[in-house]
Amino acid sequence: MKRPYAALTGTGYSVPRHVMTNDDFAAIGIDTSHQWIFERSGIVQRHIARDGESTCSMGADAARKAMAKAGITSAEIDAIILSTATPDRLLPSTAVDIQAALGATRATAFDLSAACSGWLYGLTVAEGLIAAGTIETALVIGSEKMSAITDWQDRSTAVLFGDGAGAAIVRRGDGKRGILSAFMRSDGALAELLWRPSGGAAHPFSLPVLEDRSSYVKMAGREVFKHAVRMMAEACDRALDGARLTGKDIDLLIPHQANIRIIEATAKHANVPMDKVYVNVNRFGNTSSASIGIALDEAITSGRVRTGDTVLLCAFGAGFTWGSMVVRL
Repeated sequence: MKRPYAALTGTGYSVPRHVMTNDDFAAIGIDTSHQWIFERSGIVQRHIARDGESTCSMGADAARKAMAKAGITSAEIDAIILSTATPDRLLPSTAVDIQAALGATRATAFDLSAACSGWLYGLTVAEGLIAAGTIETALVIGSEKMSAITDWQDRSTAVLFGDGAGAAIVRRGDGKRGILSAFMRSDGALAELLWRPSGGAAHPFSLPVLEDRSSYVKMAGREVFKHAVRMMAEACDRALDGARLTGKDIDLLIPHQANIRIIEATAKHANVPMDKVYVNVNRFGNTSSASIGIALDEAITSGRVRTGDTVLLCAFGAGFTWGSMVVRL
């Protein structure tokens, strides 16, 4: 379809105040060290939610900041699309809680589940709704309380995740700025490489589930790494091809912040030098679908990108899901 139909007019992010450093894991009995974590992931610290901080509260806070930057009120929002793997409850959606918190009474609101790729999926859904003429303004949020589904006895996963939310206002564009291309893919045959085996309708919570800790995130790290590099590389290629651009045309690459080695491999494949890649995994860890929204808002606020710049976004997550997007700011 002819693009761009939809532009990102305001962004915002929110993270809990509490910071957990790599050295803090020793205090909870995990046999690890700062050096072991940093060498394998590039992570130094992450933000962890405390009592009273939820997927809804972080998402609503990020949303208010995005709305302020876009110069809109809650009355102007037609749709709230929340990407999350950590809903505050299973029914109804957490998006309706955010709608109520914002007072966005005329908006439709729903959750979307695509793990770490979810925020890009949400932006693509918003673009489609705008292009179809169904809505004019969408609020797209990625909000994750990953600490709630992390096994704090599993060194291989506990050190990776953090909590937070990123948001963007997406509005009908002027035909110059906005989403130039988007790409999404999934492969459910690989789901068991990164998943929560229990806790859903197929295997509900029970005493055995609690005892074997199968409701927490489980990951086959080496296999996930291999697929992540290949699929994020494919995603970059497809988004660049869709926008009729190359890596040399990109002002900034913002990949999903999961692991510094995956980020470096993705940048190399896309032919984007690391000085044009935004990295904050060291300060936030892997915040799943919140990561790109957080990074994009930081990049805009700090001046790393400006109006008129072209940004490549790409992600990979459980499912497996992967996706990408080229945006002219």
